[in-house]
Amino acid sequence: MPMIGWLFILAAFAMIVGSLLLLRDGANMKIPKEKLEKIRQRKAEQEAKDKKEGDSW
Repeated sequence: MPMIGWLFILAAFAMIVGSLLLLRDGANMKIPKEKLEKIRQRKAEQEAKDKKEGDSW
């Protein structure tokens, strides 16, 4: 295989590994307590709304 082919394979591998590392770092982000509480309230409201509407499918 020509040298340029190996360079493309190496570059693709490096991009894949770099993307996985970025995903791993992003998974450790902490959500502030205020925002987490707001998310929980919104979820509870949405579930209550869905239950009120019933199964309309």
